[in-house]
Amino acid sequence: MLAALAYLQRPLLPCQERTMKTSSNPQRDTLSTKSMHKQSDDAVAWEIAPKLVDYEQAVARMEALAQGISNGSEQERAWLVEHPPLYTAGTSSSDEHLLNNTFPVFSTGRGGEHTYHGPGQRVCYVMLNLNNRVQDLRLYVAMLEQWIINTLDQFNIKGERREDRVGVWVKRPTLPALPDGTLREDKIAAIGIRVRRWVTFHGIAINVEPELSHYEGIIPCGVQGHGITSLVDLGLPVTMEDLDIALKQEFEKLFGKTQ
Repeated sequence: MLAALAYLQRPLLPCQERTMKTSSNPQRDTLSTKSMHKQSDDAVAWEIAPKLVDYEQAVARMEALAQGISNGSEQERAWLVEHPPLYTAGTSSSDEHLLNNTFPVFSTGRGGEHTYHGPGQRVCYVMLNLNNRVQDLRLYVAMLEQWIINTLDQFNIKGERREDRVGVWVKRPTLPALPDGTLREDKIAAIGIRVRRWVTFHGIAINVEPELSHYEGIIPCGVQGHGITSLVDLGLPVTMEDLDIALKQEFEKLFGKTQ
């Protein structure tokens, strides 16, 4: 989903933009040591969709939930889904990064460029009220990255962030280096968010066992040269259920309890 510098791509009213806070420290590794627990003991609803979810229906539900969280009628929520094969285009997307339209393409209000969603990829839509946490988008993105990194660590995968690209990457020393000699890195997880009145929606996507050839229809997140990988591609027979257990454990450490 998701993409480079997603935290800067927030469709907000002008009056809201003037009051936005971001951390003064540019290093997201440093930011990730902080906490985003909420000020109350209320739990975050943890929901796993039992079957593939239509993308437009997912966006409509997120919009409704975000509105409800904002006015206090809905509980904060982490909604875990899989989608049918599709591409999404974020607010920074470029037509030249869509190489073919093998799958449906949806314009979306999240930050970032083009990405792929499909079976075998866990998408986690995270709807939190930052009014009750910390009103800092850069910190929020850093915490999402740390959530992914900590989850991957449960499977002995070292995920890393890069200051010039949002998302989580793994080094691939056994694969051929890039033409300029740079060590190849593959993206295993992506991030793209939207924030309205300090309520977040959209979220993260982690590749468990998607069809990686489906990424060939786009330049994922506008990043050329480096590739895409998954847990299974890295040689780990991890199931979606295995990942969900780890995701929940690590989410609670960073964002608070779930139910």
